[in-house]
Amino acid sequence: MQSENNKIKTLDLFAGCGGLTEGFEMTGRFRTSACVEWERKSRNTLAHRLRSKWGYADAEERVLQFDIQRTDELLQGWGLDPDYGFGQGLERLVNNEGGVDLVVGGPPCQAYSIAGRIRDEYGMQNDYRNYLFETYMRLVDRFQPKAFVFENVPGMLSAQPGGVSIIDRVRETFGTIGYTLVDDIKKYAIVDASDFGVPQNRKRLILFGIRDELFDGDPQTLLKEFYTKTLASRKVKSKITVEEAIGDLPKLFPNKRNKDDSRASHSSAKESTMNHAPRFHSERDIEVFRELAADRSRKNKKYKNTEDLKKLYTKITGKTSSVHKYYVLDSAQQSNTIVSHLHKDGLRHIHPDPDQARSITVREAARLQSFPDDFEFLGSMGDQYKMVGNAVPPVLAKIVAESVASFFDENLVKQNDPETSWNLILKK
Repeated sequence: MQSENNKIKTLDLFAGCGGLTEGFEMTGRFRTSACVEWERKSRNTLAHRLRSKWGYADAEERVLQFDIQRTDELLQGWGLDPDYGFGQGLERLVNNEGGVDLVVGGPPCQAYSIAGRIRDEYGMQNDYRNYLFETYMRLVDRFQPKAFVFENVPGMLSAQPGGVSIIDRVRETFGTIGYTLVDDIKKYAIVDASDFGVPQNRKRLILFGIRDELFDGDPQTLLKEFYTKTLASRKVKSKITVEEAIGDLPKLFPNKRNKDDSRASHSSAKESTMNHAPRFHSERDIEVFRELAADRSRKNKKYKNTEDLKKLYTKITGKTSSVHKYYVLDSAQQSNTIVSHLHKDGLRHIHPDPDQARSITVREAARLQSFPDDFEFLGSMGDQYKMVGNAVPPVLAKIVAESVASFFDENLVKQNDPETSWNLILKK
């Protein structure tokens, strides 16, 4: 077991409920210096996890709930605030830990999501979240870590608010403060979580940026080897299916109800698993779910394509939709992407068992995101779905963390050499 003093110290920005932090802690190589998250339920979930699982007695102080755009206050501390109470500030926390070696996190991805741009009448051009990377960069510049991990959706590569490429701005901005990204981001930095043991088709952009003078070798060569060798070598030989991920959880069957019965729509004969209560479904939706789940296994499917599902949605609800609302998970394949929209409805994440006739539970969504069963999500069911959908899958985070630790071990300039640029930076 590595001593706390020898661990790589991390700062997690836009931390959510802690998917990234969970994966880094799993490795035993990292120590969480501080986290920043503005949503209360997500922040409380993360603080609870750091305290109960990872042994941080001061987790309540270590996980800051604050608006990251108020950067000066975030750094220096803030007085009584109606939304965030008192806060000691990041600088004090980080200084107490002896600095930060690695900044991790990623701004909310909705502004970069292609699906989000399609739904928004302005294509998310005016969304303030387009520019949250600048705050991330400012904090990287302030704490001067050896490297950073910036996670987001591949749609970021095509986002052009104001006609300017976001990814070009990201590369240039980090370059001005001394950090290098791989030159061909599209070729190297897009990963699919299912390749690394997450039972879900979830493509993500993993930007690994390094401070040039702290590593021994040509930055571009080092970064390309990070993606093609260090990270790629950790791919699994066999992908995990939906059945393997959630098939052993207690089954939840529809209850027999009267027309005006307001009881829970589903129940289980077995003892409940944490966060495994189903949302309430109407009799109408139960019948639709049962029919669609059964149709998936038929040779002659009634619902063969997207248009068929759109027509069914219109027939059932009287509404129209530009995208089909119904999707049944395939037991023998990986899940479709788990998204925060689950807090609104589960129509695109219907359980594959027609006898259960329901959408997936928070625990099932969490399993498909690779969260361990002892990870407790706090807040309302809607809060829990939202934080699961917004999270980085912990197993993917663990793989990235192992890869970063290996990269440091192999390429970091020795810090005890008084002639190294690292020591010169510390003296600035």
